[in-house]
Amino acid sequence: MAKKESSIKSFVLRVDAATMNAIEKWAADEFRSTNGQLQWIIAEALKKNGRLKKKTENGTKPKVSDPDQTDNESDQTENDANLKVSDLV
Repeated sequence: MAKKESSIKSFVLRVDAATMNAIEKWAADEFRSTNGQLQWIIAEALKKNGRLKKKTENGTKPKVSDPDQTDNESDQTENDANLKVSDLV
């Protein structure tokens, strides 16, 4: 049977016990799985730092002619380029 293409990539993440406990508790508080919580944390950090392109209401990428919907790399500072774990939690 052929393997189906997926837009979701999997990888191994090593996290210390205290951090994992905090993530698991946060996930339970938000009624999410631990995996779902990690996906949410990462997505929020990427959005906050301008690393994730915004999508329109129908889920497509915005047109370049819309200045409010495009990425502007010249506005990013060096601090935006360095994602820290403290920014995620």
